[in-house]
Amino acid sequence: MDVDKVTDELYALKPAEFVPARDRHVARARRAGDAAAAKALAALRRPSVAAWAANLLALRRPREAQDFLTLGETLREAHRTLDADRLREASRRQHQRVTALAREAAELAREAGQPVSATVSYEIEQTLHSVLADPDTAARWSKARLVKPPSAAVGFPDAAPEAVAARSSEAHPAPTQGKPGRVSRGTAGRTASGKGGHTPSRKTGGTASAKAAGRTASAKTAGRKASGKAGRTAPVAAGPATPEPSRELVRARETAEEAVEAAGLRERELHEARDARRATAEQAEETADRVRHLEQELRAARRTARDAAAAGAEAGAAVTAAERALQDARGAAARAAREVERLER
Repeated sequence: MDVDKVTDELYALKPAEFVPARDRHVARARRAGDAAAAKALAALRRPSVAAWAANLLALRRPREAQDFLTLGETLREAHRTLDADRLREASRRQHQRVTALAREAAELAREAGQPVSATVSYEIEQTLHSVLADPDTAARWSKARLVKPPSAAVGFPDAAPEAVAARSSEAHPAPTQGKPGRVSRGTAGRTASGKGGHTPSRKTGGTASAKAAGRTASAKTAGRKASGKAGRTAPVAAGPATPEPSRELVRARETAEEAVEAAGLRERELHEARDARRATAEQAEETADRVRHLEQELRAARRTARDAAAAGAEAGAAVTAAERALQDARGAAARAAREVERLER
């Protein structure tokens, strides 16, 4: 049995038709003695409606699907290299294509007779975002083998503007005339005097600046010593001191951090609960499909049993009639034999 071919056929069916068809192929593989194929097919899971609709889009619109896969490769490469121009262009196309293709997938599902709710439409969009961001999901979608939507919102992380700007500046550095922060003597001289060479006041100005700097450093040192001896003193006039945060501000910051951490925990718990609910719902639907399939088989078996019982009853009646006819024939044969014997005597 060609497992890949059967798998393609199964995932092209509507979700409600998946389990009965899969079980029929499993039974056929077992009857043929192909245990490996039976095991592989039995392990296939029924796709959710959203995953099936996304698969249907990949099957019915191969050209658009290939363009979408190419867009995903472009986006992943742009995020990896932090290419600002490609990121802006690809991100704009991403939202446009996801919205359009999700709408088209929902329409294809409705045309196939499968209702699509608002929740399913949202899950289709999340699935397509995951196709763009995750290479593994993209590979499964290209083969129309998706089983369920992503457990949480999957997309590209927001690139920090400063990182993109830094990468852009690295790719296109601005022209410079030397190392930044260092000025040549000739340039300094020309800046000060408007002509080449040294200015007459340079020595005087430098000495005055050095003296002023020395006085300022002495004042700061004296202030630190006084502060160390006297404890709390007035701020040094050299510059404004940074105020210590109040206790209320510290507590508020701690409370805010705890609230953010608690919100993150609650969000993770919400995603886990949604995953569990989706898995339980899918398992319940698959079990219900299996029950319906088994009930159909049971009804068919009961009909077969009733037909067999009726045929058995008819066969029994025929046997009884044949036995009676046999007895009658034997009796007639015995009487005929006696009559022959009498006549011979």
